Amino acid sequence: MAHIPPLHHSPLSRRGLFKAGGGLGIAALGLGLGAAPASASVPSSKRFDLTQPSYDLFRSRTLHDSTVQQGFAFDNVNRRLFVAQRVDGASETGGDLCITQLDFDGNYVGYMHLLGFGHGVSFGAQGVGSDTYLWTEVEANSNGYGTRLARFKFTNGQTLGTTSSLLSKYAPVSTANEYTCAVDPVNNRLIVRYNVSGDGKHIAVYDLAKASNGDFSGTLADFKQPSLATKSATFQGYTAYGQYLYVMTGDSYDVTNGVVNSEVTSINMNTGAVAQGPVITNAGSTLSFREPEGLAIYQTVDGEVRLFLGFASGVAGDRRSNLFYKNVLV
Repeated sequence: MAHIPPLHHSPLSRRGLFKAGGGLGIAALGLGLGAAPASASVPSSKRFDLTQPSYDLFRSRTLHDSTVQQGFAFDNVNRRLFVAQRVDGASETGGDLCITQLDFDGNYVGYMHLLGFGHGVSFGAQGVGSDTYLWTEVEANSNGYGTRLARFKFTNGQTLGTTSSLLSKYAPVSTANEYTCAVDPVNNRLIVRYNVSGDGKHIAVYDLAKASNGDFSGTLADFKQPSLATKSATFQGYTAYGQYLYVMTGDSYDVTNGVVNSEVTSINMNTGAVAQGPVITNAGSTLSFREPEGLAIYQTVDGEVRLFLGFASGVAGDRRSNLFYKNVLV
């Protein structure tokens, strides 16, 4: 299917164009304490108030493949949206991903297949001129999680393997054995979530332009992800805006018997401590299946910054994509 023009006048430009989502979240006590970063220097910023309502972008949209969506990302330069999922029929641990491009009404634009890359819980999109470069995990291990990072141009209809010459691959942390990433498109930063064997998950923050040239020096923050007092231990995505990291946890209605346990938490990346949450999110509470899947940041043409929350819906063999957002900064 042919590409549509970049969405410079997208329906994201005004919150009033979308009906309200599931209503207010209920604040819960955040008990997580992380080790403070040794020399964090992320410039201060406002953070999203997670207790405020969520609004619909779209519901029940079809992706290229029929599996549950994982992470998603916005190219904030070219106004593009990308969603990751496992390739139809692929092993759950093989790391074969499909990246679908949608427009902001949720209409199909194009896709890529990435074979042996990873799980897809989070990835980033970076606008470079009229092109979009994706940042993903790559070289999946036996559990289906990437062991390095990759950067490459999104090309509709293309299939890439892990040895493709079109990939730039990186391992920015010498002690890490697994990687995922996200992009703060407002502040042009690369957020890397990495695993250290025996020590769990850590977060590192890099300048995006420097990282694009393979330079991971001058780390803005590097800290161990704090433990969280969440209702579910299932990690479902993360992103960052300014000084704050946002993480989402929760399970599908198939697991909870229809009870909402999806929560969002904000973490101060300069201290490694919880800033707000965990906060229950009822966005899309009437969806069928409703599994929380992914977080991302987008800034509208007129400057409003939004924290997007993703959910999968539908039945096995016909899963659908759903996106909601919060927009109140404090």
